[in-house]
Amino acid sequence: MIRHARVLPVLVLAPLLLTACGSEKAGDPDPSASAPAPASAAGPAADPGTGELASRAQAMGVAPELVYVTEAPGFTLAQQSVGVLGDDGFSATWVDGETNALLRLAVDRGTITADTCPEQPVGDMSGEHTTCERDGRAWYRTGAGRHEYALPEEGHVVRVSAETDAVPRDVLRAAALAAHRPDAAETDALLPSVEPAPSAPVSRGDLPPFGDGAPDNHVDVGG
Repeated sequence: MIRHARVLPVLVLAPLLLTACGSEKAGDPDPSASAPAPASAAGPAADPGTGELASRAQAMGVAPELVYVTEAPGFTLAQQSVGVLGDDGFSATWVDGETNALLRLAVDRGTITADTCPEQPVGDMSGEHTTCERDGRAWYRTGAGRHEYALPEEGHVVRVSAETDAVPRDVLRAAALAAHRPDAAETDALLPSVEPAPSAPVSRGDLPPFGDGAPDNHVDVGG
């Protein structure tokens, strides 16, 4: 006996298809889309300027962690001023192109506190009276016709100083707060490149290929 298969009515079949495909409403967010991406096991990417910064600073005799850069409107870096401070500290000067005012950035090891601040001269001018005023996390210091903002960091102090009459306090403060470790582009502009030593002797065209290699100073008759 042949049995005929029952065909379910469309009205009955439709709810079953909806159940099998899921019951999310149109417009509901995809649950997987809101899940946070897994954190990378490698951690954050390294500073792209770190390797170049280290090699350039060490070639100058400067500790890489003491290299800082700053900025101020109207001031540009005086490249010839970049150099070592003390044992392995760092210093550089920025110049105002219109007034020729100077902003000096100096970073050296040590610390500064309420007790030691008056004992440390402003701008390395020893023997002068120094006044200290707390300004946020920095110290505003004056003495010997100069003023300075000193920011204590871990194991070192970042200082930005200028002549009191040449650079207003607000400009000095902004430059001090803008001081930061340089990125790759800033490192390239701030520190001189490390030139590799020549791999082979330089060839000179005036040396003869025979004898002791001395330059040929032969002159003609009468000359």
